[in-house]
Amino acid sequence: MSQRRTVFFVSDGTGITAQMLGHSLLTQFEGVEFNQVTVPFIDSVEKAHECRARIAVEAARGNGRPIVFSTLVNSDLRAEIREADGLVLDFFETFIDPLEAGLGLRSNHTIGRSHSAKDKPEYQRRIEAINFSLAHDDGASHRDLDQADVILVGVSRTGKTPTSLYLALQFGVKVANYPLIPEDFERDALPEVLRVHRSQLYGLTIAPERLREIRQQRRPDSAYAKLENCRYEIERAESLMRREGIRWINSTARSIEEIAITILRDIKIERQVY
Repeated sequence: MSQRRTVFFVSDGTGITAQMLGHSLLTQFEGVEFNQVTVPFIDSVEKAHECRARIAVEAARGNGRPIVFSTLVNSDLRAEIREADGLVLDFFETFIDPLEAGLGLRSNHTIGRSHSAKDKPEYQRRIEAINFSLAHDDGASHRDLDQADVILVGVSRTGKTPTSLYLALQFGVKVANYPLIPEDFERDALPEVLRVHRSQLYGLTIAPERLREIRQQRRPDSAYAKLENCRYEIERAESLMRREGIRWINSTARSIEEIAITILRDIKIERQVY
């Protein structure tokens, strides 16, 4: 039987950084089921004290010491959480203090710096990328496709939309996505609107069996979800992309993060994490 442990992600901002760093470490441990609790916006001693009390309550349940990942900046708040009844991993103390010593500089200790809108040009670029990807989802618009950093193509339900939005949100990349449909396979040609943008195209494919599972959840027992149809569409899509010289990635066993980073690497877009 796997053990269960409660994990707290404590932050004076959104908690995204604590979650990302903490989750990366937790994935290295099998046989443990983690109950994850995010406690954001701890920006006062009172809130830190309340958070410490929540950790104490969890510790009293007898399920092992809670694990606490903290990205608090303020020294008073950090001191409060360090006294919590748990295994406290202070990322600020672990990384910022040695960096200050190595650089010979003191950090500005700005709360929420990594996920703020203060850097207006960078923030605006990300919002524009998100709006662009939403406006060009699933072939909804053909306008301004020349502005796209990449245009994802593939049959329905291969992961084009979540990949587009992840690239826009995380990296500020303008992504359009366009479905390859049976009419394209009958013509055995790319849609006319995409031909002039061939250099921007990148394909997603998937195992037919996995595609069937996904489509079955969306439209149970339909011709759309039949394994034979999934095999046909995947075979024709891959044949079309191969002939047109379009690079593609198989999304069957890859996470959205892996797919996105592979695309950035292949199309040589400089990564800018927000």
